[in-house]
Amino acid sequence: MTLTAACHCGAVRMETSARPLWLTDCNCSLCRRLGALWLHCDPAEVSFLCGEDETVAYVQGDRTLAMHHCHTCGCTTHWSPKGGGDRMAINARLMEAGAIAGLRIRHFDGAETFGFLD
Repeated sequence: MTLTAACHCGAVRMETSARPLWLTDCNCSLCRRLGALWLHCDPAEVSFLCGEDETVAYVQGDRTLAMHHCHTCGCTTHWSPKGGGDRMAINARLMEAGAIAGLRIRHFDGAETFGFLD
């Protein structure tokens, strides 16, 4: 099964073959404001169907992650590591609700302990 994510206007669409065991709800200062629900995966498991060059990156704090959003509708689409790496996350809130139904949501304390709260 392939999971597909799309921003509100459809300018950015991506799919992943990742089979997550859970989704992550982070409470760091940025994720809390974005309201994102993260599906972590290897970048090799993600394909952009359109709009890979239609995102704007925001880099904050320790400058290790780039948070991407659609430049047209503003939806946060994904984050990727600065300088490459073997991890990234797609905003699962951009997927059809039925596609992620039943997946556990783990709460991550990105504000203080950098560990899962559950």
